[in-house]
Amino acid sequence: MNIIGTGLREFWHQLRSPPDALMLELGAGGELLVAQLRAGLSLALLLLPLVNLVTGEFTPTEGVAGMLGVIAAIALSQVWLALARQSRRLRWLPWATSCYDISLTSLVLALLALSSPATGLNSMVVWAFYLIAITMTALRNDGRLTLFTGGLAMLQYTVMAIVVFSMVHSPEQLVSLEYGTVRVSNILQRLLLLGIMTTITAAVTYRMQRLVELSGNDGLTGLPNRTLLIHRFPGLVDDARDTGSSLSLCLIDLDYFRRINDEAGHVIGDRALRHATTVLRSGLEAGDWLVRLGGEEFVLVMALPTGRSWERLESLRRTMATQPFIPDVGDDPIRLTFSAGIASWPQDGVDLSQLLRRADLRLRQAKLEGRNRVVARES
Repeated sequence: MNIIGTGLREFWHQLRSPPDALMLELGAGGELLVAQLRAGLSLALLLLPLVNLVTGEFTPTEGVAGMLGVIAAIALSQVWLALARQSRRLRWLPWATSCYDISLTSLVLALLALSSPATGLNSMVVWAFYLIAITMTALRNDGRLTLFTGGLAMLQYTVMAIVVFSMVHSPEQLVSLEYGTVRVSNILQRLLLLGIMTTITAAVTYRMQRLVELSGNDGLTGLPNRTLLIHRFPGLVDDARDTGSSLSLCLIDLDYFRRINDEAGHVIGDRALRHATTVLRSGLEAGDWLVRLGGEEFVLVMALPTGRSWERLESLRRTMATQPFIPDVGDDPIRLTFSAGIASWPQDGVDLSQLLRRADLRLRQAKLEGRNRVVARES
């Protein structure tokens, strides 16, 4: 039972936590896919009145409400599609579109209920779009969005049911030849189904978050890895461009680190890497982003100009040199130092590959000059 409880708490915590940068970048692509699906489904809805007419099940009440909903859905789906196609990710867009998907479904059901309460509460074709909206949140890779969408669907459907029941004057109004009798038990069953669908979709989202977390983070240090850097860096450049701020990329390499692996073994080497990571993290400030490229190489991204970045990194270099790594109690301390090269956007490059190349040239210069130093400009 303790294991189950721990797993549920972890599941709930993960869903309520903001997803990492890679998840959000992938979710932006998912939002475009959702927008395309929404536009296609909106056009496909035009077929429903034709199907009802051919099968002889067309009713004026449902036909008018359905057509109004279809027209609104087609028009607004094109607006959402245009917004999703923008190169810059809009953080509010998934929340707005999910709210729209649920609210449009509730609006159509409410229009049906105005003339026939039984139709509004028992129209399974329209009600099923709640399930579709909840399912589509999995493509955005944000568990918070899934919980919000499922909760909103349950809330709106519950409020509509309460309002309909309060406005009904006789039991006959809750009976329809086409849609059967409205019962409280049926309403509760549908709410339960919405809850189940939300839970299943949330579980899928949680699983995706875990997989992306494993692929986007370094297992030894817990830092973001090269994959996450590649996905996130264009967004950092966009933010710097929009705010008119600077951006510096610092390439850090631990000096003579291979000697530790060769002389003390890889187990001690891994512990030394974690120690170095702890020291580097201790000097981070809001807006800084530390990445492990691989081996003993790190990248530190700071939203600062070259001069201030050099001062911050030089301070970190001195801190690293004064905090030696002690393998075990009683062992001699191992002094760790690093060399680093700094490249700044847009002066030294406009994309990640250009900045890494320039920073690597300055890192090589730091090593040639004796290591344990930071180089921001070629001499």
